[in-house]
Amino acid sequence: MAAMATMAAVTAVINNSTGADNRSCITRQNLVVKVLPPVLIIEMLVGLPGNLIALWIFSCRLKVWRPNTLFLFNLVLADFLLLISVPFRIDNLFRGENWVFGDTWCRVNLFMLAVNRSGSIAFMTAVAMDRYFKVVHPHHRINHMTSTQAKWVAVGIWIVVISLRIPLLATNLLQEHKGNFFCRSFNHYDVFPPAIILHYVVFIGEFFFPMLLLLFCSARIACILRQRQLDREKKVRRSVRVVLVIVLVFVTCFMPGIATGLAVMALKAVDADCASKHLAAELFSLSIGFTYMNSALDPIIYCFSSSMFRNSLKSSINRLGLVDMRLSRKGSMTSDG
Repeated sequence: MAAMATMAAVTAVINNSTGADNRSCITRQNLVVKVLPPVLIIEMLVGLPGNLIALWIFSCRLKVWRPNTLFLFNLVLADFLLLISVPFRIDNLFRGENWVFGDTWCRVNLFMLAVNRSGSIAFMTAVAMDRYFKVVHPHHRINHMTSTQAKWVAVGIWIVVISLRIPLLATNLLQEHKGNFFCRSFNHYDVFPPAIILHYVVFIGEFFFPMLLLLFCSARIACILRQRQLDREKKVRRSVRVVLVIVLVFVTCFMPGIATGLAVMALKAVDADCASKHLAAELFSLSIGFTYMNSALDPIIYCFSSSMFRNSLKSSINRLGLVDMRLSRKGSMTSDG
C-alpha cells in the first residue's frame, strides 16, 4: 500500500509538470562544476584505500563467514560500483558537464551509481536488522541463520536492487543542449518515460522505508535495554553502537539528496520559474557529494560491526611497528560481533 501511494504521488507530480516546457529549463550547472569535482576526488582518495583494505580483510583474513560479515562484504562490493563510476562523473564535470562517453556508457554509469546507492542502503539495513534481532529477539530462529541462507538473502537483495534499476539501461538519459551533452538520471522531460517514473519512486521509497526501519530498530533496542537493564553488557552496547553508526551514516549520506530531490519535484509540481528550478537542481546535484560519501564512511561501519575486521586491521597496523594496538578478547579471525 505504501509503495502504491508513493507511486501515485510521484506520478501526480510528474503529470502536473509535463504541461510546461521543461526542456527550456535545461542549462549547465556552473556551481556544481566548480564545487563538486574536488569533493568527489577527496572522497575517492579516502574511500578507495579503505575499501581495498576491507576487501583484503574479508577475502584473505576471514576464516568463517557469518551473516553479519557476509552482509558487510556485499556492502564493500556495492561501494566498488561507486568507485568504478565516479571517475567518469569527475571527468564529466571537468569538461563543464559535457558527457563525451556516449549514450550507452551514460546509461551504464548512472545504472551503476544507482545500484550502489540502493545496494548500500539495503545492506546497511540488513546489518542493522541483524543486530536488532540479536538484542530484541535473541531466541528468534533468524539468529541461527546459516552462511548459506545468508548468501541467498544477499543474492535476493541484489536481484531486487538490480531489477528495480534495469529500466535506467533501457532509457535514453543523454540530452543535448547548446553543444553540451548532459548525462543525468534526473533530467527535464516534456513526457516522462515509465522507467524514469519508476526511478523517482525507487529513489524516494528506498530512503523512507529503510529510515523507518532503522529508527524502529533504534527505539526498540533502547526500550529493551531499559526494561532488561542490559546497558552494561558489552555485547549489547556494541550492537547499540552499530545501529547508531549506521543511522548516522545513513542520514549524513542520503538525507541531503532526498530533501533537495523532493524540493525539485515540488517546484515542478507548482510549475515554478526556471531560475527556481535551476537553483533547486543545483542543490540536488551538490547533494550527490554527500551520497557518494558513503564509500568513504562505510569502513567505519565495518570497524564497529565486526570484531574480526577490527582485530585484523589492528594486527596489520601492529606489523608496521609504529604502534602497538591492543586486540579485543574475540581476537580470532573467526569471530564476529
